[in-house]
Amino acid sequence: MAAHTIALGTETGGFARRRLLGFAAAGVAAALLARPGLAHAASYAEGDGAAAPVKALGDALIQAMRAGAGTPFAQRYAMIAPAIDRAFDLQTILRVSVGPRWASMTPDEQAKLLDVFRRYTVASYVANFDSYSGQTLDVTPSSRALPGGEQVVDTTIGDAKLSYVMRQVGGQWKAVDVLADGSISRVAVQRSDFRSVINSGGSQALMASLQRKVSDLSGGSLA
Repeated sequence: MAAHTIALGTETGGFARRRLLGFAAAGVAAALLARPGLAHAASYAEGDGAAAPVKALGDALIQAMRAGAGTPFAQRYAMIAPAIDRAFDLQTILRVSVGPRWASMTPDEQAKLLDVFRRYTVASYVANFDSYSGQTLDVTPSSRALPGGEQVVDTTIGDAKLSYVMRQVGGQWKAVDVLADGSISRVAVQRSDFRSVINSGGSQALMASLQRKVSDLSGGSLA
């Protein structure tokens, strides 16, 4: 079975590697998948297992990249956000990134932090995938098994690679980590960053930090 190929541009080699590595370190989410895309995502879910949400995310990125930086950031955010929600277990990623302090937060603090973390994740994708020139993103058709029932779905663009660590959550496959070049863990990078902020200022400091990043990534269009 051939790899699933999504058109993404000609930026291969060093530039693509820098972009993807930078994206992973950054933390690496209405018009999206418009109606035909939703049908496409459904067909993925029926036949492609753990790769389904990754492929659907790729389709969403293509739409946003085709729209380009000339399209308002908020509009491209709306294109990608539903696919981020489908592809990622953001609460698990955030809980692991925050560490033991998560359990001591109130439910309201957890909910508010999760909301801004979601906005940050989506904004990171929008900012890093903002132009299109015929690129191709290849999604390996078969995933690799990990202990505990997790699966790894590999994607490549040029000589750069992003691997999605997938876990079944409520009967659906969700990403719980992203590895750049197969080894640089997004969650590990976030864990170091987030825990440093929390240790110095608590959950409010982390929320403020993430909100500033959302504003910076969106050029101030997302307050």
